[in-house]
Amino acid sequence: MWPDVDDPRLLTTEPLALDLLNTRWTRGDVLLDAPDGTAAWLAAVGHAGAPAGPAARDALVAARDAIRAALDGDPGPLNAVLARGHLAERLGPGGPERLPEVGDAEWRVPWLAAADLLELLRAGRHRIRACAAHDCVLHFYDDSRGGRRQWCSMATCGNRAKARRHYERTRSAQ
Repeated sequence: MWPDVDDPRLLTTEPLALDLLNTRWTRGDVLLDAPDGTAAWLAAVGHAGAPAGPAARDALVAARDAIRAALDGDPGPLNAVLARGHLAERLGPGGPERLPEVGDAEWRVPWLAAADLLELLRAGRHRIRACAAHDCVLHFYDDSRGGRRQWCSMATCGNRAKARRHYERTRSAQ
């Protein structure tokens, strides 16, 4: 589906939780459902060695759905994903360490994405936004200074919205 593409994601700078949420796209594509889609996504987010088989795909889909549910106000599914692991405190050679421990290897990355959502929520739920474009389903974390970002990408959705507004203004002026 994505020949010769190193990174099949539409947005490449989002935190892990939102990156996983954004594996379902506007045009109906679902990255994790494509042949080798799970492996491509895992490699793109820096987890190339993680399991990428059907069980890993199912775990990622469950975590993606749990993240969506949590953003919609239902914490149950996210808590179920989080119950599959924990952060272990250790004293390592360089000092104190926090390492995730997850029972099943397939759930490591989904658990990390769920834990990442908790960190984003702690930093400010209002910064997690859906793109304002009417035909876009992507989400982003607004880290702009004023916190007023509206589009997942100014180059795509933002530009289309500005062009549409310009067209409507010039058309109504005629």
